[in-house]
Amino acid sequence: MALFLTADSRPARYLAQTGSQYSKVAIAGLCLLMASFAAIAEPAPAYQGVPPQAKILQSVIESAEQAASQDFETSDHDLDDALKNMDYQTYRAIRFNADSSLWRGENDYEVQFFHPGFLYQQPVTVYTVGSDNQPVRLPFQRDAFNYDASAAPLAGVTKENNGYAGFRVHYPIKNQEYKDEFAVFLGASYFRLVGESHVYGISARGLAIDTGLPEGEEFPHFTEFWLIEPKDGEPITVYARLESPSVSGAYKFVITPGSESAMQVESWLFAREDVNKLGVAPFTSMFLYGENSSKTPDDYRPEVHDSDGMLLHTQSGEQIWRPLTNPSQMQITSMRDAAPKGFGVLQRDTAFDNYLDSEANYHIRPGLWVTPQQGFEAGRLELVEIPTNSETHDNIVAYWVPEAPFKAGEHRYFAYTLSTVTGLGEGVIDGESEATITRVIRTRQGAAVLPGEQDNAVATRRFVVDFAVPEGMTFDPAKLEVKAGVAQGTIRQVRVFPVDGGKTLRATFLVTPQGNKATDMRIFIHQNNQRVSEVWNYVYQAK
Repeated sequence: MALFLTADSRPARYLAQTGSQYSKVAIAGLCLLMASFAAIAEPAPAYQGVPPQAKILQSVIESAEQAASQDFETSDHDLDDALKNMDYQTYRAIRFNADSSLWRGENDYEVQFFHPGFLYQQPVTVYTVGSDNQPVRLPFQRDAFNYDASAAPLAGVTKENNGYAGFRVHYPIKNQEYKDEFAVFLGASYFRLVGESHVYGISARGLAIDTGLPEGEEFPHFTEFWLIEPKDGEPITVYARLESPSVSGAYKFVITPGSESAMQVESWLFAREDVNKLGVAPFTSMFLYGENSSKTPDDYRPEVHDSDGMLLHTQSGEQIWRPLTNPSQMQITSMRDAAPKGFGVLQRDTAFDNYLDSEANYHIRPGLWVTPQQGFEAGRLELVEIPTNSETHDNIVAYWVPEAPFKAGEHRYFAYTLSTVTGLGEGVIDGESEATITRVIRTRQGAAVLPGEQDNAVATRRFVVDFAVPEGMTFDPAKLEVKAGVAQGTIRQVRVFPVDGGKTLRATFLVTPQGNKATDMRIFIHQNNQRVSEVWNYVYQAK
């Protein structure tokens, strides 16, 4: 299990993760070859995406490549059993002292660290790189932490080589008086990113391996980080090493905080074993229930979720919106494409009245959007939905799966931009097309008949899908039509018409599943034989 502990007061979120271990790989040292050997020295390998002057990054990649040819090993950084066995409340009683923040008073950025132990029994090694371009290892510093209440005895069992569980990055996004936490790396290969108006919700990961497969998921870990001290007005750069039984990797993150924060992500992956399913640019989120749920808990809150849908912009220009569900059994679906323009998991509903949760603030949870740059050839965007009865468990996973298998001895390079998204994502998600089509803003379902009427087809459901009309866009209701398709079921009584003074187009229809099979539906709106909406895609499983 991984646990994110942030500065807010919300209960910690447990991620669907099993214990994973990593290889302790020696860092390739940076040295200058003697001139007398220059003639016979082999040239350093050229890695895609690496500028010639990036010596540290190259050494990180070389260490990953070398590790992939070696047996996978594990290390706990000599953590004392008392640190491993502490409970949640004790871990919460250990607090980082902000006065000990890295670069405090020297830079607009500050970095704070998480204590090892509890769920984090495989700490990370952290290096800093200053203006001299020389990596310096940060030893664990017990004086940087306050050990309160039941945690007090644990200060005496920490060691300099224990490392840290992870770190969080602060920057004055909102004003110059306070440095806001906007990025955190903690647990396996998980990290989070928020913009100016967000609170933490959805997580990203470095890599997902074998998610949803019967033999079980493999969870890679970040094992080492290099924090590059940023210059004034520039983003912060982080290098990382990743390890798992199947894959060794190197990562570069260039992180820019703002109203919508963004990361430029590059990864160099080396397979030490065959990988059954490689999940690139993964997301992990939570959907307990929402407006589309047929059954909801006895709860005063109308909806509870970090995200409400997955969006794919295909190479052909189609935009496919797939609302999330909390299924009765694990459900894995996918959309195929080659070189997609973008994809992400979003929280489109940003109205407080639809959540009424003043503590969790689900209405200001961000979405995350991937803009692919390299490595995203033919493949599929896969969505895994896992049943859950608690909002403390993440049950949504999405990632890109390359069509070409990843075999032992092979290497891959991926590059993409990861951006936070508020609501519909204006200014982040392909702004040109967003102004020319209507977008799904609401999905609802209910009985096929009115209350009190006899329902002879109990399996039949009525769906209502609302599309938001961009400002200035008009429609002739007589020329609107719905294109509908269905697998393992039938659709009938399809209609589309404007509502809310023309601000919304509403599509309605009845769907009857084929027996107890999951029904895969797809609809979009045409006017004058031209598509004027996103494609709404939904998998309905009767409970």
